Formats: sequence, structure tokens, C-alpha cells
Amino acid sequence: MSVIHSLISKTLNLPLKSVENTVKLLEEGATIPFISRYRKEATGGLDEVQTGDIKAWLEKYRELEKRKEFILKTISEQEKLTPELTEKINSCWNSTELEDIYLPFKPKRQTRAEIARKNGLEPLAKWLMSQQHDPVETKAAQFINEHVADVEAALKGARDIIAEWVNEDASARQLIRNIFSHDAIITSKVVKGKEQEGEKYADYFDFATPLARCPSHRILAIRRGEAEGFLRATISPDDEKCLDRLVPRYAKKDAPAADQVEEAVTDAYKRLLKPSIETEFANLSKEKADEAAIAVFAENLRQLLLSPPLGQQRILAIDPGFRTGCKLVCLNEQGDLLHNETIYPHPPQNEFTKAAGKVVKLVSTYKIDAIAIGNGTASRETERFISNLRYEKEVKVFVVSENGASVYSASKTAREEFPEYDVTVRGAVSIGRRLSDPLAELVKIDPKSIGVGQYQHDVDQTKLKHSLDRTVESCVNLVGVNLNTASRHLLTYVSGLGESLAQNIVDWRAENGPFRSRKELKKVPRLGVKAYEQCAGFLRITDAENPLDNSAVHPESYPIVEKMAHDLHCSVKELIRNKPLISTIDINSYKTEDAGIETLNDILQELEKPGRDPRSTVQMLEFDPNIRAINDLREGMKLPGIVTNITNFGCFVDIGIKENGLVHISELADRFVSDPTEVVSLHQHVEVTVISVDMERKRIALSLKK
Repeated sequence: MSVIHSLISKTLNLPLKSVENTVKLLEEGATIPFISRYRKEATGGLDEVQTGDIKAWLEKYRELEKRKEFILKTISEQEKLTPELTEKINSCWNSTELEDIYLPFKPKRQTRAEIARKNGLEPLAKWLMSQQHDPVETKAAQFINEHVADVEAALKGARDIIAEWVNEDASARQLIRNIFSHDAIITSKVVKGKEQEGEKYADYFDFATPLARCPSHRILAIRRGEAEGFLRATISPDDEKCLDRLVPRYAKKDAPAADQVEEAVTDAYKRLLKPSIETEFANLSKEKADEAAIAVFAENLRQLLLSPPLGQQRILAIDPGFRTGCKLVCLNEQGDLLHNETIYPHPPQNEFTKAAGKVVKLVSTYKIDAIAIGNGTASRETERFISNLRYEKEVKVFVVSENGASVYSASKTAREEFPEYDVTVRGAVSIGRRLSDPLAELVKIDPKSIGVGQYQHDVDQTKLKHSLDRTVESCVNLVGVNLNTASRHLLTYVSGLGESLAQNIVDWRAENGPFRSRKELKKVPRLGVKAYEQCAGFLRITDAENPLDNSAVHPESYPIVEKMAHDLHCSVKELIRNKPLISTIDINSYKTEDAGIETLNDILQELEKPGRDPRSTVQMLEFDPNIRAINDLREGMKLPGIVTNITNFGCFVDIGIKENGLVHISELADRFVSDPTEVVSLHQHVEVTVISVDMERKRIALSLKK
């Protein structure tokens, strides 16, 4: 049994066997979606989050192992490594404690203590620490030499050495750490002369709160203000409390040397210990704030990617505008561009009648089922214009978030898809495709550009990317991917593929035509046995010869389904969607070493509804027609809206005007709410009450309370 496995088991409160099997699968190259979907017997039914946590802690502990190897090597080279120290380092699995152990041996620059040692004052420091009853000055005089001018210089040097000892004492550091964790106050002050320039940080010009209770968004705001040069921030405990606890550990009241030791300990605290622990807690609080912000971002992204799709329908997409006009594109059921042009129904051109005629004609000519309107400039005006037109048949009108559409339209991906069209056409196509299938379209855009984050540029960018990539991968594999229509970008996120194999699949498809079975994946260059195992269950083939190829049943389980059908004297095709027949199956008869009850239950669910989409159905929202600008708002108004972003301090709601309103966390419900996601979800339709309107700052406060 690995120590690391045991540590992960205790840390995550998961069965040791589940952890061991999950680690084994990860080491064999299995992905998180594959493990959580197709290896439930091995893991004890761990979900994606638990599997991902195991992977994260495995990486963390392995990094710690590498650090321990480096520390042991460094101390060994100094010829200071003892068996006891080796054991202490090897048995340490806390990075902070490990660094405390290493601190006395860490190569140092020319410190005051190091200079004092070179001047021969370490014996004096040891004598002072022993706190014997001999006169201090008499003893110190013995250390005067060409580098030590007098008694005071000798004592000062000795105190510098003692201060370093105290700073490097792991128990002293832990003592101060404990006080910091319970009592530290984070304070921010405005930089003198920056009051006007940094006005947006006015809430933090004279701010102080216990660090332990400071919300993550406030910490990130303070750090951003500090980085931009408007704020100065400090983290500090009660200094007197720290010294009252620290000094008695070293200074004996009745000894002549006690004053010297106390002075050294006080210096150690103020000059070395406190700044070091403050930096530690500043980094730690920032790390925790990052994690909280990244978690919010990832959850928002998940909800956005799993937004309800309209499905394969013909769409007229509009990127609205005033002066530059509204860019129109017509898309077929597969999202292919059929036609594009520009209309000018708004000021300054006001070609209302001409624009109306064009839209009605396009809807008829291209048999349009739905109209998608971007939610940017001129969105409400365009929605009113489109909704008031009369069509030959019912046409649904949707307002679609266009966050990131401009990023996509200028990207290499968009240029490859539409080399002969300009950015305005590409942007409109993206808006239309988002209505048809948000997941398939949004994977083409850097998640950071989608506009659902909180302080996204302030958090650790590596951790943010890792979290968002994992979220996209999770969503793509949860929904499943049509092997014959998926773009390279969508295929990239399928379990076991990646960019290179995704491109190879697209190339093979272009050369050989549509895939007729999952087995044909094995013909794709460089797609080996392992990659096939990992990806096959998440790829769908409509109208495949084998109907299981259009389901989430993994090819490795086909023999089980075939045996079920054989025992029921029917074909696999006749078994699928036949609920009465499926309900007669006794799954215990089909248990194997690899396929247990959980896997078999998944198979039966899939046979009932093969390739089922976990996403809900798309809904239309009509804003209040009387509200067109912030000036139309009055306190007490009740308005329909849609949640556009969720943060730790509340959510933002689009009520149909340029400015989104904020529902503060305290206004989300008639009860205490600690996490906004308990109450709201992205793109949720809500009814809000206007609490206040700040015309000067363009801020709208809303409430969801009944």
C-alpha cells in the first residue's frame, strides 16, 4: 500500500481501494470522464469530481516527493544529514512543515546573522541563550576583535544570530501561524494622491476586516487595486499577543541575559518572522480566493456549455447594430452558411420598410424556423423590429449572448471556416450556431473570453486554464459527440483524443466519407487501442449499422447487450427503446468480473433512451416592452430577466437594457444564502424587483426576495 494512496484516502474521506484503483487507471492513461462513466466497479462509483480530486492530490503529493528528494540532497551535500533528520523529512507530507524543517539548512545570502558568525560571535549567542548568571558585559568583552569594535557590537551580533535561530524554529513559526490564522486583520489604504484616479476602489480606501472572514472577491479586489498602484495592503495579527506568547519561550525572567534574549526575540518577530508569515498568509489567502473564483467560473462555464440547444433547425441569425446596420446570416440545419446581407432598420438610416421586406423574404426563401439576435448594441430595438413582423409561419425569436463572438470571428478557427467572409459575418454565424448547439459552438472560443468569470485576469492563469479545460472536457463527454458532424475543436475535448487525433479524424472523414461504425475509428492514423477504448463510448454515429453505435453503451459491453437480446429472442434493434421488454431483464444474470450492477444499470438506462441529451429544452423570454433604458426604471418595479453571470457576491441579471442589474447575495432569497448557486443558475429566467438605480454610476440593484 502506497503512503500517498493512504494520504489521499484520508484527505478526501474515500475508501482506500477506490483510491488505489483510480490511481492505477490514471497511470494506465485513462481519462477522468472514462473512469467515472465506464469503470464504476473499480472505483466504487466515484463521480468526475471525486476522480478529479484524486488526480489533483496525486499530483500534489508527487510534487512534494520531488521537493523532499531535493531537500535531502541539499542537506546531504552540506554534510548535515542525520538519520533522524532523514526520517523527519521522509515522514513529512505537509509542504509548509517541510519548508520549516528545511529553513535552517537553506542556502542564505549574506544575512546579519551570517556576518556575526564569521566574526566569531556564535559562541556568545549560545551563551546568552543558556542564560547563565554571569555578567553579560564581562562575557561579551571576551569577543571583541578586529571585526567587533566593542561590547555593544558583540551583543548586537549575538542577538542577530539568536533572532535567526528563533525565525528558523519550526515551533515558533507554527505559533505565529496559529495566531495569524485566528486573529490576522487584512487592511487596505489608498495610496496618497491616488484617490481620484483609483476611485473605483473607494470601498477599500480605508478597509479592515478579519482575514479569516474576508470574502474571496474582496481579497481579489484589494490585490488588483494593489497591483494597479492605488492601494497598500497589509495582513497583521495583534503584535502584543504574538510577543506575549513568543518571548517567554526563550527568555528566563531571573537571568541577566534575559533582556538580551527578549530583545533578540522581539527583533526576530518584527524583522523576520512577521514579514515571512505575512507573505505566507498573503499568498495563502490569494490562493484560496483564486480557488473560489475559479470554482465560480468553472460552474458558470458548465451551465453555459450545457445551455439548452434548439437543435437542428434553420436559423436566421442577426448581429444587431445602429450605424453599421444589422448583419443577417441564414443557416441550414447543420449550421452551414447559406446567405448573408446587411439591413439598416435603425437610425441613422431608418430603412425600416426595406429591412422588413428583406427579413420576411429571407424567412420564406430559406424556410427559417427560428431567429437568433445577439444581445449587444441595438439588441432590444432589433428584437422589437423582428417580433413585429408578420411571417408565413410561426417563427420563434430568441436573444442570444454574444460574449466572445467577436473573439471567435477574429480567430484562426473562424478564418479557416469562413476564409472569404469578414468578421461581421463570422460573428453572426457564431450567434446563430450558439442557439442551435451552444456546446458545439462555444468550444471554439477561449473560455476566458465568454464573459462568465469573476476577476478572471487576477487569478492563477495556469490553474484557471486547467479548471476550464477540465470543465469543457466534462461537458463534451457528458453530452456525447456526433462523430460525423463534430468539428475538430469539439473532437479535441473527447476523452482520449486531443488536437492531433481530432484532426486525424476530420482528415479521415474528409477523405473516406462519414464513419459507418465505431470500429472504423481504428482505421484513423495513430488512433491506437488505448485511444479507442477511451473515446469510443462518447462518440455517436446516427444511422449506424449497429444501433448501439448511436448510444453511450461502450463497445466493450456490446456482447452483454447482444446476449440480452438473444435471451429475449429479439434483435438488438428491437430491444432498444422497448421499455416493457427491457423491464423484464434480470441484470444479475449478466454480471461479470468487469461489468457489475452499476455498469449494467447504466446499460439498461441507455437502452431505454439511447444517446439521450442531458440538456433541457430551450425557452423563450420576453422582456418588459416598456423598459428600454435605465431611465425607464423605478424603484419597486417587478421585471422579467435572465441570469447572465454568477459571482460569490450575487448574480447579474439582464432585464432587457444595456446595463445588467446586480442581485446581491443578501437579496437572493428570504433566507440566509452562503452560495448563490444554491438559488440561481446561469440563463435562468427570473422575476426581479428594482431596489435602487444609481444613474451616475449606471448601477442597478435588484432583489429576488418575494
